[in-house]
Amino acid sequence: MNGTKKARGLRAVVIGALGLASVTLAAVPAFAKGDVTVSVPRTAHVGKAFTIKADGDDDIAGYLHQLCLEERTGKQTWHQENCTTAVRADARLTTHGSAAHRGDLQFRAVLYGLKNKHDHPVRLHTSGVATVHIR
Repeated sequence: MNGTKKARGLRAVVIGALGLASVTLAAVPAFAKGDVTVSVPRTAHVGKAFTIKADGDDDIAGYLHQLCLEERTGKQTWHQENCTTAVRADARLTTHGSAAHRGDLQFRAVLYGLKNKHDHPVRLHTSGVATVHIR
C-alpha cells in the first residue's frame, strides 16, 4: 500500500507541474519574429556600379511592410537612399550603387510596419551594417 500512495503522490506532483507549466506558458506574451538583412560586395572600384540587396520580413498579421535602405560614409549620419512600396508579404529591395571616391560605404536596411497605406510607418527591425570598401 505504501508503494501505491507514493505512486499517487508522484502522479499528483507531475500533473501539478504540467498544469503550472501550461498556465505559465499561456501568461507569457507572444513576440513577433522578424528579420532584416542587407548584402553588398566586400569591395568595389571607384565609379563602378555594384549591387545592393535587402530582405525584410515580420510575422505581424495585418501589417504592410516597407523596406528602406540607408547609407553613410565615415561617421556621418544615416540617410535614406531608397524604399519599397508597402507590401503585404516579405519586402525585398535590389538596387545599384557606386562611389566617386575611395573609402568605406556603409549600408543598412530598415523594415517598417504600417496598418494601411496611409498609416505612419513604425520601425520594426534594423539590419546589421554591411560595408563596401571602395578602391
